[in-house]
Amino acid sequence: MDGIGDSVERLRADHHADTLPEVSLDRLAAWGIRGIVVDLDNTVCAYHQPELAPGVAEWVAAARGRGFSLVLVSNNFTERVASVGARLGIPVVPNALKPLPFAFLRALRLLGTPRRDTVVIGDQLFTDVLGAKLVGLRSVLTRPLVAHDFPLTRVLRYLERTIAGRTP
Repeated sequence: MDGIGDSVERLRADHHADTLPEVSLDRLAAWGIRGIVVDLDNTVCAYHQPELAPGVAEWVAAARGRGFSLVLVSNNFTERVASVGARLGIPVVPNALKPLPFAFLRALRLLGTPRRDTVVIGDQLFTDVLGAKLVGLRSVLTRPLVAHDFPLTRVLRYLERTIAGRTP
């Protein structure tokens, strides 16, 4: 592929799930995944909310219990990301500037897993999926937990619906 075909492919998730707890750990294991990069806002917690979404803590504990390594990567500020990471018992990469590759590369170092064995799970095409693809990682796209978002994210959601035909 080249040009537009490459661009569209970079916005195509390898799998879809409604929420993080609905991502099958069996499927990830079958893919050979050992490292999981997880997004924060609207994937682990609703936007601007401190509480974990239902089932997230249990899913993370189950993943860790099965030997997966996890890291929380977010464009959000250090305090919020660190607080959620501490509750989940996983390392964090705040201020990530996704989809730029730097935070994903740092996450790979923290996980200690090769690219082929690592997946990114998040709710946005233009940050999580695109960032994963730019670094050569697999991706799982979830639905956002709530419709409320950061203003720039609302613009990106509109583009997601326009380009990819994605529904909120």
